[in-house]
Amino acid sequence: MFKPSRWWLVKNVGKLLTSGMHRVEFADFWMGDQFCSLVFTLSNLYFVGCVYATGIDDKWRRCTANPGPRWGVTFLLASLPLLVRLVQSVKRWVDSRLITHLINGGKYGSGIVYYMFYYLWREQGGKRGPIFVAWCVFATNYSIYAGAWDLLMDWSLLRPRAPYPFLRPNLLYTNHIPFYYFAIVTNILIRFIWVFYIPEKGPDFILRTFIVAFLEALRRWQWNFLRLENEHLGNIDQYRVTREVPLPYSYDDPSHDSDGDEEEDSHHDRMSTTSKTWKRGRRGESSDNTAAEVDA
Repeated sequence: MFKPSRWWLVKNVGKLLTSGMHRVEFADFWMGDQFCSLVFTLSNLYFVGCVYATGIDDKWRRCTANPGPRWGVTFLLASLPLLVRLVQSVKRWVDSRLITHLINGGKYGSGIVYYMFYYLWREQGGKRGPIFVAWCVFATNYSIYAGAWDLLMDWSLLRPRAPYPFLRPNLLYTNHIPFYYFAIVTNILIRFIWVFYIPEKGPDFILRTFIVAFLEALRRWQWNFLRLENEHLGNIDQYRVTREVPLPYSYDDPSHDSDGDEEEDSHHDRMSTTSKTWKRGRRGESSDNTAAEVDA
């Protein structure tokens, strides 16, 4: 059931693992962005395997990175989607030479550094110190970087002289204008959700990571609506999605506005009119000749 859809998913996920070896299409980097919101799921693959192998007991936290010597494996799994998107951005720059792709790649590079200091901080048990300060600095940098890119590039919002303030001139969801403002606010807030880890008192750290992961999945869900809308409008502007391509000159000859059948009917009408005129002319000439003979 739905075999083509499953095959499409497997094929595109496989292409993520070979990023940099082929041309990057929209489906490739869109799929990569989806996995960037699955850091919690990917980072817990090691935890699931470890617990399955050793069993669930009172020491099950030895399989986590809070604290633990296995933070490197968790960090590698968590940063894999960001690394894939970084390689894709570099590949797109190589193919197009547009500096925008390198700037986008810098966003994913800063995300990798952010997660590195995050897992280093967790490996130390969440203590306050130089690692904690470095993590806060790089987390703030990544949140501002990614949040600005979401609004300005992925969604093309905050345009001047737009009919609706802080949006863009062309909108598809015109019946749901408040949704755009809701998405702007919630997207920025969830980009800074890492501050939920800072308080020493509160819910268990593993519960916090689940809440953060759940909110990030919701953020990506709403991000997809506006990202696909912006891509569609971009395709329209570049005539990649259109039924008519305007000519670079004006051509107003009405005789070319009809199809072949109408042109054939018009030609037949012209021939009939010419034939009738010739017959009337011949009859007139015959009458004149007859009258001349009578006068004579």
